[in-house]
Amino acid sequence: MTDRLAPSGLRARAEALAGPLPPLQAQAEQLARTLLLGGHGRRQSGMGDEFWQYRPAQAGDPGRAIDWRRSARSDGHYVREKEWQAAQSVHLWVDLSASMGFASDRNLPAKRERAALLAMAISILLMKGGERVALASLGTPPRIGALQLRRIAEGLRTPGEEEFGAPDVARFLPHSRALFMSDFLGPLDRVEEAVGAAADRGIGGALCQILDPAEEAFPYQGRTVFTSMTGGIRHETLRAADLRDRYLDRLAERKARLEQVARHAGWRFATHHTNDAAQPALLWLYQAMEGPR
Repeated sequence: MTDRLAPSGLRARAEALAGPLPPLQAQAEQLARTLLLGGHGRRQSGMGDEFWQYRPAQAGDPGRAIDWRRSARSDGHYVREKEWQAAQSVHLWVDLSASMGFASDRNLPAKRERAALLAMAISILLMKGGERVALASLGTPPRIGALQLRRIAEGLRTPGEEEFGAPDVARFLPHSRALFMSDFLGPLDRVEEAVGAAADRGIGGALCQILDPAEEAFPYQGRTVFTSMTGGIRHETLRAADLRDRYLDRLAERKARLEQVARHAGWRFATHHTNDAAQPALLWLYQAMEGPR
């Protein structure tokens, strides 16, 4: 395993990347907003202390819930609702499958390495904002603190043996947020099912597709042997350039489907290339975890 993915080195690089950005206050769509500097509850009724709004009384509301002073100013009865102040939980699924080990040039990071760096950096920002974070592959609940960052760094070291990865949202907390990071070059049905299942439980989030520039441009010509990272898939052609248009069309269709899946669930979608600077991608993740605009 390369030293670049060692927990100490990974965390140091992630902290350097995260450093210039202010703390992230993630905003939940359904359940909670971050407590940052002791101040902000979510704009949902609940068991906090801060007043949010009045609403008309409904059948079943106890008499003690009615605000008689507000009700005296109108013909109806009104209930005083409060905000629910709670720390946000964020689940990170980072695809560490064999496909994510690809790099078309020795001077480029593998997709897995860039995903791990961004995952660590966004974890640091989230925790600085008071958020609890979990790495899905560890199967543990979202937590905060230096020990949790260490666990996440350790979890990001272990590559998967499968050809392509797929998220599993079974242990995600309802009304939390989620971030999926992958090349999304495997079967999309499992990704679509995971996003749909998450959305059904009130989980908002984002899909971040990470691609090598060669996967975007398809620069191959002449005789070429295409082999998957595990060697399980192999295709040889004498005229690789003839495949370019069909490949680019299929890649565009795949991106369009991912964008549609995200939009339908109220999520966000973007593509990041490993030859681009990591900073803009981290800024996008920062904004995406704030919730829909």
